Amino acid sequence: MTVTQVTTSADGNVTVENCVTSGTFSLDGGTWDVDNNVWIVGTDTECFVIDPAHDPQAVEQAVNGRTVKGILLTHGHDDHIRAVKDTAQRVGGEIHLHPADRMLWDAVHPDSAPDRELADGQVFTLDGVGLTVLTTPGHSPGSVCFHSPELGVVFSGDTLFQGGPGATGRSYSDFPTIVDSIRERLLVLPEETVVLTGHGDSTLIGTEAQDVQEWLARGR
Repeated sequence: MTVTQVTTSADGNVTVENCVTSGTFSLDGGTWDVDNNVWIVGTDTECFVIDPAHDPQAVEQAVNGRTVKGILLTHGHDDHIRAVKDTAQRVGGEIHLHPADRMLWDAVHPDSAPDRELADGQVFTLDGVGLTVLTTPGHSPGSVCFHSPELGVVFSGDTLFQGGPGATGRSYSDFPTIVDSIRERLLVLPEETVVLTGHGDSTLIGTEAQDVQEWLARGR
């Protein structure tokens, strides 16, 4: 397991780290192999964990003994949440999920609930760095992104990737809704904002803004 430092705050106190975990995603009777980006925003002593997928032991190693202030989920698809309870037991921290994805949570964890509900505009702070919740439905009803102007990044989950929107061909998803979310919540961010995605390579808001008409033409 490799942990890669992606960026730091201006004062160098807060870093963004990435580790990639591998597993499966299942929905609507199909199962696919996937690699997921796990993001850790932290100082030397504290951190937030975003989307701790598949491998609790790898996430625990990446946390490396820091106090986890919260586990933040961009949405409720099973590749993003199946390992989260085990991860929380290992590293601590309350689990946060938007309530509109509760049906996806219940399909995986029918006997428990997330610890906290995410709400639009909610801000998580760490040493002067904020992570603001942006509700971005479309990939799922409760999809959210986390924007940090201090770090110049947005954690987009499966809402926006390099090359366009996240998938909308399965249950609970909708293409016009995800396009509206991207236009109204993400493309209004500074064009130099780095998009740290749930899967695959990062991109820039300005790069993706150039291709909206192409997305609309292909319908996905």
